[in-house]
Amino acid sequence: MSIVRYHNINEITGDILKVTVPVSQDDKNAIRPRLDDIALVYTESGQSLLSQIIYIDNDIVSLQIYGGTKGLSTQSSVTFVGQPMMVNFSPNILGRVFNGSGMTIDGGPDLSNDDKTPIRTPTINPTRRTLASKMIRTNIPMIDIFNCLVESQKIPIFSVAGEPYNELLARIATQADADIVIFGGMGLLFDDYYTFRKTFEDHGSIARTVMFVNQASDSILERLLIPDMALAVAEKFAIEEGKRVLVLLTDMTAFADALKEVGIAMERVPSNRGYMGDLYSQLARRYEKACDFQGAGSVTILSVTTMPGNDVTHPVPDNTGYITEGQFYLHDSAIDPFGSLSRLKQHVIGKQTRDDHSQVMNTMIRFYSAAREAEQKQAMAFEISEFDHRLLKFGKLFRERFMDIKVALPLEQALDLCWQTMGECFNENELLIKQELITKYFKQIPHDSGGIDNDTNKTK
Repeated sequence: MSIVRYHNINEITGDILKVTVPVSQDDKNAIRPRLDDIALVYTESGQSLLSQIIYIDNDIVSLQIYGGTKGLSTQSSVTFVGQPMMVNFSPNILGRVFNGSGMTIDGGPDLSNDDKTPIRTPTINPTRRTLASKMIRTNIPMIDIFNCLVESQKIPIFSVAGEPYNELLARIATQADADIVIFGGMGLLFDDYYTFRKTFEDHGSIARTVMFVNQASDSILERLLIPDMALAVAEKFAIEEGKRVLVLLTDMTAFADALKEVGIAMERVPSNRGYMGDLYSQLARRYEKACDFQGAGSVTILSVTTMPGNDVTHPVPDNTGYITEGQFYLHDSAIDPFGSLSRLKQHVIGKQTRDDHSQVMNTMIRFYSAAREAEQKQAMAFEISEFDHRLLKFGKLFRERFMDIKVALPLEQALDLCWQTMGECFNENELLIKQELITKYFKQIPHDSGGIDNDTNKTK
């Protein structure tokens, strides 16, 4: 194949460049442009800029320039490489940090000669997938007890600006029992990037982590590559090395906003609030990479999706909800037990976890719901019964012991703490749990810690 430089650049709009490539050209061996292939754009001073083909309309090829169009003019030239965007994949990438162009930014050894793998590959055939049946423990009670994270699941964290969703994601990264953690950050402030990296290093989990980071000061278009690079590497680890891979992405709203900017630059007609009509397909293309591979490993995706104005009907969370298998709502620095849902938890609760898991989960939520009602009665100055006082105590203990995202407990200890909490506030007749479970767990815990007297049914 011969290398040809094309000089007939028609237009430069934002970070989008349009060049004319004759459909019938003399050199039949010249590399032809293909969608998603990369190209090099040369400035008049000889500097080369990385770009990607995003649209082809007859002889007009649209390129997305990564790193900005500074120094470009219509006198620049374009060369097509004939291959898609690639990302490093080798054992050497563990513990390393890459930017949105796939270049290392941690000051470590150069990896340019390591093996590479293409990004934006097709998703796996659904018939080659295994039904989700294994739990990923995070040691966060509000997840492990009430909405289990399951291997091959795709699930977002819905939140708003100002909430500690990045802190929650970092804790999951360090505490989850996955083999490999792939982190993808889009539009991160430097402080957030530094916090993630330092957290991974301080907890000793950096050796199993690969970071792809696009900072707020970087090109906004590079955000579009972060999920693709992270998922391409995750898929290779899962298929070729049989690893259980957890992919953490933040923030998918920033990713969608980058898609919107590209659509506007391409003069495409927006569909809803400025977002393009293919938003659903673009999100699904990434989320559907979550998979449990037959005879190999798995890829699980946990992402952050911020909701502008706390509006769940915003196009990004709205479309995300149709694609994913549940959601975690992070409100007031805690995971909301009522709005959160894991649609795959029934595949592991009671099967990979203790026999009391299901009934403890339901009973704790029932009591906490009643505690919220008791708090409303108290706030409105209604008469509070003796049972309401115990519900109020339970609600306070529930928030302190389970809802605080800083709490870290293995699942079994968290279940034991649930029994203890119920024992401090209620007697066994009020639990409505199977008698064999009460005999096995409830009667084994001490009841002298300020709970109730089972004989008198009064608060101590």
